[in-house]
Amino acid sequence: MNKIIATIVIFMLTACSPASTDTLSSTAVQLTALPSDMPTPFPTSTFTPVPPTDAPTQTLTATAIPFVENLKATVTTDLLSCRYGPGPEYLYLFAFKKGANIKLIGRAEGNNWLLVENEPQKCWINSKFVEIMGDQQTLKSIYPDGFTLIVSPYYGPTTVLSAKRQGEKITISWVDVPVSPGKYEDENMFPYIIEVWRCENGEIIFDPLVSRLPFITFVDQADCNAPSHGRVYVQEKHGYAGPAEIPWPVP
Repeated sequence: MNKIIATIVIFMLTACSPASTDTLSSTAVQLTALPSDMPTPFPTSTFTPVPPTDAPTQTLTATAIPFVENLKATVTTDLLSCRYGPGPEYLYLFAFKKGANIKLIGRAEGNNWLLVENEPQKCWINSKFVEIMGDQQTLKSIYPDGFTLIVSPYYGPTTVLSAKRQGEKITISWVDVPVSPGKYEDENMFPYIIEVWRCENGEIIFDPLVSRLPFITFVDQADCNAPSHGRVYVQEKHGYAGPAEIPWPVP
């Protein structure tokens, strides 16, 4: 019995001696290891930063163009035609001489024609032939919605018969309204003005086309955000009949 007790004491002393550090380390590891289904003795926490509720949010907004009522301009070409509509094929009213000072009061949506304040009849000029004191894009867009072409007292409007698309090509046809030779402004006048706002290279452009026959074909692409549209006027030297709206064929 005494031998057994002595053996136990020697064993305990040996386990606690400095020479048995490897044994102690192994024992410590065994003591701290816990089964996977037991709770961790020291709670852990996960920190997730939460922005304050009153933190300011940044909102990006488009800057609106500050429109102006009018702009001054000076004619830079010898004679500048001023016409009844925003394009070179509309009826001619008169011409400004080089150096004339004019007041611009609006623009056409989709091309570079500008409206001149002139009494008794306002008229349109090509902006390439004037020097403008300011940015013409700050003028309000008033065509087609804010300006009416002078009305013909002698002819009625036509009716669009068809509008067909084949790829990027559109063909429009309408009822023929023959204009008598005595109602021509000159031998170069076209009896039909076809106003089209068509898509070209991702942009809607205003293209006033002309025809002597009751049909026309032109290109309209399909990559614009805004829809294309158009209308047909009958033109004679006293004014315009219409318009006849074009039922635009979808791409």
